[in-house]
Amino acid sequence: MMEKLVERFIRYVKIDTQSDPKNPEFPSTEKQWQLANLLVEELKSIGMQDVSIDKNAYIMATLPSNLDYKVPTIGFIAHFDTSPDFTGTNVNPQIHTNYDGKDIVLNPNENIILSPREFEDLLQYKGQTLITTDGTTLLGADDKAGVAEIITAMEYLINHPEIKHGDIRVGFTPDEEVGKGAHRFDVDKFNAEWAYTMDGSTIGELEYENFNAAAATVNIKGKIVHPGYAKGKLINSMTIASEFINALPAQEVPEKTEGYEGFFHLHHMHGEVEKTTLEYIIRDHDLQKFLNRKETFKDIAKTLNKKHGKDLIEVDLNDQYFNMKEKIEPVKHIVDIAEEAMNSLGIKPLIKAIRGGTDGSQLSYKGLPCPNIFAGGHNFHGRYEYVPVESMQKATQVIVEIASLTAQKYA
Repeated sequence: MMEKLVERFIRYVKIDTQSDPKNPEFPSTEKQWQLANLLVEELKSIGMQDVSIDKNAYIMATLPSNLDYKVPTIGFIAHFDTSPDFTGTNVNPQIHTNYDGKDIVLNPNENIILSPREFEDLLQYKGQTLITTDGTTLLGADDKAGVAEIITAMEYLINHPEIKHGDIRVGFTPDEEVGKGAHRFDVDKFNAEWAYTMDGSTIGELEYENFNAAAATVNIKGKIVHPGYAKGKLINSMTIASEFINALPAQEVPEKTEGYEGFFHLHHMHGEVEKTTLEYIIRDHDLQKFLNRKETFKDIAKTLNKKHGKDLIEVDLNDQYFNMKEKIEPVKHIVDIAEEAMNSLGIKPLIKAIRGGTDGSQLSYKGLPCPNIFAGGHNFHGRYEYVPVESMQKATQVIVEIASLTAQKYA
């Protein structure tokens, strides 16, 4: 299983599937089609049934039941796009066997080092095989590790018919990294009672809570005149932008929060005297605190507009997804099955809230309850991304065990 899993993963990450938040099309980049079409052919080649891909690059397939009784249809879902925040072009994965717990030189020419002094999680994988970047791109374990694990698990079940299971649906989505991976996912067509996204990080992660999420764009208007004659006339939008930034709580940013603490994150800004644009994401697990955070943006804009005597600031807020806890708790047994599967494989379940979101959060609100399971990767969205091969293998085994346990529980 491990050799095939690694081969698949390496092959997938070498295909550039970076998504684009500025493009409203589905998928948001044409290059996502290359891997999407490859996955369709691979699903057919291993013996999956009802393999389909729609005009938006959503892929679905079925592994038919091998039981003589009815059990719930379950699903496994992963996304094949990679983050727009860091390049995924010319990914050159590096394999490090029997990791010794020391620094890993990713790129000697640029002195890029993956070190346990900065990334302590590395030490828990001493003696294992790590796949890293070469220091110039992201890796794409988010979420091509999940894709490889699902396909490998399906192939294993097909090759081992003695493992009994019901109907299993698999789905692969584009554009998760730009917040719209589940927007055009056809839940009725998928036709599963519940599913799991394979999109978590550390081995053992099992998550059914996530952030409530919104995007905020702050547009600030200014006025340019000759600086030598500007008194009382010039309005510098960049200066007003700094006032807006400083009006937000300084401690409520990603680099200073953890656990259930929410934040405001300024991730892009562009400014000139006449116009400055600030792009934020707003996150909180608690719904009321989330709503209050959005009101904070409106209040700051109102206060600054009043201060300057002009409507210079406009705030555009757009909800992205909500905390899936509300939809999962009524069917908590689906989390319990995943937890039991991990325990049976000697994996300690790490049940915690996601400081982010997955396709599963949106799918849960569309009627497909969908907790999240670890895929094994670390340090997503950048040059220090890595994944332990053993974690990927364990994730694959968890998929197989969930399929088997579900069949047993409904016998």
